[in-house]
Amino acid sequence: MLCLKEVVATDKAPAASGPYSQAIKANDLVFVSGVLGLIPETGKFVSDNVAEQTEQVLKNMGEILKVSGADYSSVVKTTIMLADLKDFKKVNEIYAKYFPAPAPARSTYQVAALPLFARIEIECIAALPKA
Repeated sequence: MLCLKEVVATDKAPAASGPYSQAIKANDLVFVSGVLGLIPETGKFVSDNVAEQTEQVLKNMGEILKVSGADYSSVVKTTIMLADLKDFKKVNEIYAKYFPAPAPARSTYQVAALPLFARIEIECIAALPKA
């Protein structure tokens, strides 16, 4: 089976800060790289607050999903990386606004550190709607 691979990019979300793409479309799936709570225009964090970073992460992710032809309801799997697992409850409150039931499958981890000392990073996989 031939894998059709296409780069997804938008200036409405932070640019990739290394040798990776914001997202890749492969056949009927979109793989969104880890997204940080950066303001796209400035490249700076929205704040040091995990709730505000979570909100910005999900807004940025929404822009990447939109340009790929998907949206939040298309997301089938997310992975959340937290600098501190004590932020889990706050993150869940914001996350639930973007992913109501049935919510995607999800994994959440506390990690030793995140890029640019972020408080949170989220990646996702979305299924593209059938044409």
